[in-house]
Amino acid sequence: MSSLLTAFIASLFLTFLIIHSRLSHENHSGDMADAGIQKLHLVTIPRVGGIGIFFGLIAGLTLHIISTPYESITWQLPLIASIPFAIGLSEDISKKVGVRIRLMAVAISACLASYFLDLKISSIDIAGIDYLLSFPGLTIAITVFAITGLTNSYNIIDGLNGLSSMTGMLAASCLAYLAYRLGDTTLLFLSLVLLAAILGFFILNYPRGHIFLGDGGAYLIGFWIAILSICLSYKHTQVSPWFALLINAYPVTETLFTIYRRSFYKNSSAMDADRLHLHSLIYRRILHSHALKTENKFIGKNSKAAPYLWIINLITLVPAILWWDKTGMLIGAFIIYFTVYLWLYKKIISFQTPKWLLFK
Repeated sequence: MSSLLTAFIASLFLTFLIIHSRLSHENHSGDMADAGIQKLHLVTIPRVGGIGIFFGLIAGLTLHIISTPYESITWQLPLIASIPFAIGLSEDISKKVGVRIRLMAVAISACLASYFLDLKISSIDIAGIDYLLSFPGLTIAITVFAITGLTNSYNIIDGLNGLSSMTGMLAASCLAYLAYRLGDTTLLFLSLVLLAAILGFFILNYPRGHIFLGDGGAYLIGFWIAILSICLSYKHTQVSPWFALLINAYPVTETLFTIYRRSFYKNSSAMDADRLHLHSLIYRRILHSHALKTENKFIGKNSKAAPYLWIINLITLVPAILWWDKTGMLIGAFIIYFTVYLWLYKKIISFQTPKWLLFK
């Protein structure tokens, strides 16, 4: 418990310091209001919230290692996770690190994690695909692809106050619950220490948006969640591999649909930024008004948007907790979620938003 409290306090304190010293570093760490088409704020805000989370993790893990017997993953995971965090933070500060370079760094980290942590996606409980996964080279390639993709997906959904960080906390909570059920104290601690570190940041990010998560923070959360998700089902074969997908259904669905939408529908690069993510549409089509002229009003509408998606996440999070060992039920839950996502997206994009969503 003391390690978790340390992670929370360290994250909260460092995040607080970053916010209250912003005038001395905002030329480097700040997210300018006119810096891109996806910006939903009027003033410069620090976008290096990942620093607080990272050092919160390090503080909590260090105390845990000093005071408790531990497995090697306890120090290997933060060491490897520092790579995607660092490359993301470099982009947050310089604004000059391209998407391809960042993805390459994340992929290298995924390779290192697969090798040193002995992580593999060796089954998805579908006969034909499981046969293909029996080939080691293909197994490693899919594992690296999955880790890289999920890591990036948490960055893609980082467009509203509290959205990516709460999504990460919900996923970490599910992982912690199941690790507890299975008696896996190492994965339980690694899930809870992430949750504690994110919470220290979240308190100052939501609802007022005093600081943003940034690419570094989003990559750190996504990578950590990806590793623990794969590790849980690989170590405990009774856990359906679809559990990992269900607790990350929102970022995964958003990423896959974004790639399809940009590449095939818009005939543009999948890496081009736009304002057509589901969270962007909820903000702009349901909550936003051209009458918003002050930062406080922008923040108010921004912070009302994320809970829509937190609630929709329950479509997959609840089944994941209830039926973590039943692949058929989890596949069905994912199909329902994906259908609801597409239906809702189509309704909002075509200006046919259901009336029950029009809460302002």
